[in-house]
Amino acid sequence: MAFETSDPTAGSPGLTGVRAVKLLVAGGFGVGKTTLVTAVSEIKPLRTEERLSAIGAGVDDLTGVERKTTTTVALDFGRITINQDVVLYLFGTPGQDRFWFMWRELSVGALGAVVLADTRRLDDSFGSIDFFESREIPFIVAVNCFDGAEVYDEEEVRLALDLEAHVPVQLCDVRDRDSSKRVLVRLLEHLMTVATAGATASRW
Repeated sequence: MAFETSDPTAGSPGLTGVRAVKLLVAGGFGVGKTTLVTAVSEIKPLRTEERLSAIGAGVDDLTGVERKTTTTVALDFGRITINQDVVLYLFGTPGQDRFWFMWRELSVGALGAVVLADTRRLDDSFGSIDFFESREIPFIVAVNCFDGAEVYDEEEVRLALDLEAHVPVQLCDVRDRDSSKRVLVRLLEHLMTVATAGATASRW
């Protein structure tokens, strides 16, 4: 089933004519990356999850995600068709520090990223944010609103993460397909804004 939204690439110098758009879904351990990819993918997503072991439990911080029993060890992969010209390919990154070597490979060719955040573990977001900022990959921050977690507005999250004013922040529930779709639309809108600003700057 096609992604039901208006064409987000219309008039965008950075996206017009692009048939395959690679996007990353990143964030800390247990923040909901696999859930987001699974919620929106039009195909059965590729998942490389393994059960958490007693050894891993001693390394991974399970605070706030005590019920989590599996972890992504390589990547998640899903696909979404925007229209006949544009297809999104989603790559979910592993969340633990010991798998960060995968991020460098996954980031090659990526046009943008979603950094998923959990307000109970906001510190886990800084590594992802630093990664994309250092590589100048445009990103947005999507706050996954877990049941029972404190709810903060977008500006409070922006201040807590020390984000620049142009980086969008959006609250979401990645278990909900429509909510996850809105996150991706927000990212595409941000990519269009960045591409347009770059094209304008180049003319000067």
